[in-house]
Amino acid sequence: MPRNDDQPKGRALRGRAGRNKGGRGSGRGSAGSIRLWGRHAIEAALTNPNRDAKKLWGTREAIQAMLDDHDAELPASLPVEYAQAADLARLVAKDAPHQGLVLDCAPLDDVALDDVLDESDGRTIVVLDSVTDPHNVGAILRSCAAFNVAALVTQDRHAPPESGTLAKSASGALEIVPWVRVVNLSRALERMSEEGYWRIGLDGDGKAVFPSAVPAGPVALVLGAEGEGLRHNVAQHCDAIARLPIASAIESLNVSNAAAIALYAVATREG
Repeated sequence: MPRNDDQPKGRALRGRAGRNKGGRGSGRGSAGSIRLWGRHAIEAALTNPNRDAKKLWGTREAIQAMLDDHDAELPASLPVEYAQAADLARLVAKDAPHQGLVLDCAPLDDVALDDVLDESDGRTIVVLDSVTDPHNVGAILRSCAAFNVAALVTQDRHAPPESGTLAKSASGALEIVPWVRVVNLSRALERMSEEGYWRIGLDGDGKAVFPSAVPAGPVALVLGAEGEGLRHNVAQHCDAIARLPIASAIESLNVSNAAAIALYAVATREG
């Protein structure tokens, strides 16, 4: 698997500096690194100025297609090895859809809640309580990016670790949306309230109906794990608990679907 010395010349593969401030990383590779796979996840990582890429593996076709699409070249300091698809499969989780690209990189620095609040400009914040499935968290990050959410906030002990699976599900959004991990979710909600955020919990048993329960002003959407819902203490720190108006034929929505619907409703509300 030779070094990629014959790649076409062009501008460096970089960009999105403004959107990526305070982003996060993904799944574990070698010690002290995170391993990503899939084209969107890797393109986002390579164009994130806050991400330190350590090594790229890829098929010649996948690397060439990525560079051609961006009229770009890879940094000369980045080790690159060509590999067959079967070789790449050994570098990632079983049956992972690597799309011909695998990247080892350093995780990004932690993001502080106060920094996010200082820069949020009233944009929506999404808070997840005990949502531990990496596919769901990745999909929620993708929706957060689509609706210009200020940050995703989770409790460190009750959230999935950064992983290639999560990054693939996020389709690049892991590099765009700041991910704040806190020790105490209730205290984080108190801090949001101090900054003028309305904390709206989503729960199938909520008395109010979403989105009519959403007031004007900045909103923090709080979602719990499927089945268990919001923990009592977290729900107690919400200003309102609301339910989505879904038909009785289905008990509940997947949490990532619920998040996307709620974010759309907040983004399109009047006033």
